[in-house]
Amino acid sequence: MMRVLILALSMLGILVLVSADAANAGLSTISRDQSEAAEPAIFTDEATQQTEDQIGLDKGKRRNVQRGLTGLGFDTKVNGKFDESTRAVITRWQGARDYPKTGFFNTLQYNALQTEIVSAAHAGSTGNDKADGDHPARRRGRSDGPGGLIGGMMGGLFGRR
Repeated sequence: MMRVLILALSMLGILVLVSADAANAGLSTISRDQSEAAEPAIFTDEATQQTEDQIGLDKGKRRNVQRGLTGLGFDTKVNGKFDESTRAVITRWQGARDYPKTGFFNTLQYNALQTEIVSAAHAGSTGNDKADGDHPARRRGRSDGPGGLIGGMMGGLFGRR
């Protein structure tokens, strides 16, 4: 019995240390200028129908661009066609990023958009403000954190399930 208690207290001590380190680690608060890392050509090279054609955007990739722009707050219809309304949205996105406003992509702008879409999706998925429906179902009698682990371990040792 004494060994179990010592083991449980040891585990609790380790978990408290790990939890403290995890609590201190967080998102970086260092601000940086987004345009510093970007290639200067993004801001000077004009994009045309020809530069966009060179990217080779099929219907699926165009849909992904439209979904991504909508996810970034530049609402557009997702139909896989770069029609007038989509071109207007691309122009607004370019203007908001200080790119030449042409309504077409060049390779550098397209890559910058893809990076921005992935970053926004990642930031949204790591947020702690998830709705209750986003959490996986929990088994009855279990809880998260060190208390849940120790309680589960102790319950397992003493036959409680």
